[in-house]
Parts: sequence; structure tokens; C-alpha cells
Amino acid sequence: MIANKPKFMMGSVLMVLFAIVFVAIFMPLFGGKNGLEYLDNLYNSISKGSAYYIDAVREDVKTIQTPDLTITLAMKSETQAQQTVPLFMQAGARVGQNGAELTVTGNLVQILTHCLDDAQYMYDNDGASVSAKYGYAEKRVLYNWWSALKAMDFDLKQQKQFNAAKIAETVKKKAVETSYNYYGIEGQKISERIGVVLFSLIFYVIYTLWYGFGIMYLFEGWGLRLEH
Repeated sequence: MIANKPKFMMGSVLMVLFAIVFVAIFMPLFGGKNGLEYLDNLYNSISKGSAYYIDAVREDVKTIQTPDLTITLAMKSETQAQQTVPLFMQAGARVGQNGAELTVTGNLVQILTHCLDDAQYMYDNDGASVSAKYGYAEKRVLYNWWSALKAMDFDLKQQKQFNAAKIAETVKKKAVETSYNYYGIEGQKISERIGVVLFSLIFYVIYTLWYGFGIMYLFEGWGLRLEH
């Protein structure tokens, strides 16, 4: 039994319109993408512009005081170790391989700078330059750098080279990870898309309230009320 027909009708209209908009959001109406995909790409694009640290990390790398080192890297597999050898050799290091283990002797500043060069290519979406250097997929190259830096951090700490380990970890997190995650995304400044950003935020608030009021009017139309 409907206790309040006007409120029930209002709630019904709100919920029907809410459902229509909800379906529209999940349709490919935004350049072949649905609404969620479009906004996800938009915010990833905007956040990329504020996640660039490579130049700052280059300055950190230059502060390493004992760059000539021999480090032992335990890679995840023999295949990965074999793929990683040219990364260090092109940085001017000598590399020995024993199964999944690499022994690298070279200048750490030069090695990490070379890694940052690859990260810069990837950040700029120039994966072709990276794959051309090593002869295999660019994202695999960056993943191998990530794995090598993780192993490098461990070995440097074992050698009590704590400052160098910290910098290697910084290269891994702020350069390699960022470039890998944002590869293929074109960076934009929020000022360039401020209208769309504001609209999406306001729409989210209104759409949430829209649903809440629709449910409330339906329940009140049925005669259901919250009592203290």
C-alpha cells in the first residue's frame, strides 16, 4: 500500500533517471570508451604530469661517493639474468653470469644514469628506442631494471653501502616504477582539462545525492520512516 503517492512517484522518477544515466555511463560514448574508462584515463594523464622525478633523481645519483663497485645480483631466473646482462654492459660495466646470478663490476653512477636514460625514454612513451637498444620488449627491459635494482639494493646493504643502496632504491621507485606504470599515457596539465575535472567532481556529488534522495522518497512513499 502506497502511503504517499507524490513522494513515491518522485522517488520512482529519480531512480528511473538514475538507472538510465548509469547505463549510459557504461556505454562507449566517449571516443569508444565508457565513462569510467574515460575518467580513469583522464586522471592518469593528469597525475603523470605531477609524477616526474627523473631529473631530481639524476642529481641524487651524482652524490654517490664510492661509485666503483662489484655487486652480486640474484635474479629471478636464468632467462631474466641473461636478458639483464646487456643492460649493464651498455652502461660500461663488466658482467659475469652464473645461472640466475650476475656479478657486475663498474661505475654505479654510470650504471644508474644509464638506467635513468631508459626510464626517460619510457616516460616519454618512446619504447621503440628502448627495445631497439636491447632487442626485446621495452616493458620487459624496464621490469628487468626494476628486478636488478631490487637485488642491487639488497647487495649494497650487505656491503654496508647504505647511501648507494638508498639511491638505487630511489631510482627504482621514483623513476623505473613511475615510467613503467605511466608508459603509453600522454601527460596533461590539470589546467588544460579543468572544466572536465570540475564537472566530473560535481557530477559525482550530485549523482550520489540523486540516488540517496530517490531511495528516501521511495521509502517515504511506502510509508517507511526513521524514528528516533
